[in-house]
Amino acid sequence: MPLSRERLEQLIEHSSDIVIATDRTGHVAYYNDGAAASLGYTAKEVHGKFADIFYPDIAEARRVMGAMRSDENGPHGRVETFRTRLISKAGEMIPVAISGSIIYDNDGEEKGTIGFAKDLREILRKDQLATLGEVAIGLSHEINNPLAVVLNQVELLEAEIFQLAGERDCSEEIERLDSLRREVARIGEILTRLGEMVEDECYETVDYIGPSKMIDLRSETRRGPSVDRRLQGLRVLVVDDDQGVCRSICEILEKEGCEVSCAEDGIDALECLEQKQFDAVLSDVLMPRMDGHDLYLEVKERYPNLPIMMMTAFHYDKDHIIKRSRVEGLTGIVFKKPVDPERLRKALLEVSGRAVKAS
Repeated sequence: MPLSRERLEQLIEHSSDIVIATDRTGHVAYYNDGAAASLGYTAKEVHGKFADIFYPDIAEARRVMGAMRSDENGPHGRVETFRTRLISKAGEMIPVAISGSIIYDNDGEEKGTIGFAKDLREILRKDQLATLGEVAIGLSHEINNPLAVVLNQVELLEAEIFQLAGERDCSEEIERLDSLRREVARIGEILTRLGEMVEDECYETVDYIGPSKMIDLRSETRRGPSVDRRLQGLRVLVVDDDQGVCRSICEILEKEGCEVSCAEDGIDALECLEQKQFDAVLSDVLMPRMDGHDLYLEVKERYPNLPIMMMTAFHYDKDHIIKRSRVEGLTGIVFKKPVDPERLRKALLEVSGRAVKAS
């Protein structure tokens, strides 16, 4: 059954594709519902306006018209699925494929143009997701096995370091190995994020260099495990002469919402305590100028209600610092470096009295 002209006009009017017609001077003469939905302008806003308002610049508008007049993109006076970009009222660039033609009168003179533009955003997104899926599978296969080897070698190296170190402090070396573990974990999280993007059919891009974009893999990996709200606002003083240890512990606690300050040794810690109130102190055992035992005694005398915990890289209490501190009343948990984040969180909740509060 042939379509009536009225029915055909209705179909075009309500089509989801962008349909725009211009007169011989290039001004908008027709603008359908699909164009309004995609470009954001109402028909009233664009009727009679020059059609270059839909293009990023006049050069792109001329490129499209030049393609219609050439024989490279279809018969003369026509283009078929010609790729270009339109710009919405809100300034969003919309990739489209235009099929259109110049309209001629009976004398062969140009009367205007009509173009049917297909919004390619969803199609391109699907294509990108398909490519992303292939990349994710390939990366997971090619990277996970070497990562497992790296982690195994780190474990063996750590055991060897402890064996060779004997009574010597090897906290700096262990912190370096722990940094390697964290970076390997980050790589694993990125691979997981890639897989989630493909499964959820959702990804975001960020600016890279100039007009270039890159997939944003950071938001989910930064999210990490859920934050324990009971630790938010807890003021913690970390005391260690190893800046690497201080940075790593600060990073762990700040992600939980703690307010963290660092001190290089016991004397520096006491100065910090004079200037600011804290809810807990986490101190290294062996430090220059004032070790953990002497710091504990000073804190106990000056701030009797302030809990203090200790950490050490040694397998045993070489200088009996921990033993002497416990004799003096130390009850805080003693950590072995590298400090386990989950154990640290639980210990802080216990010594600060926040463990019983609702999370």
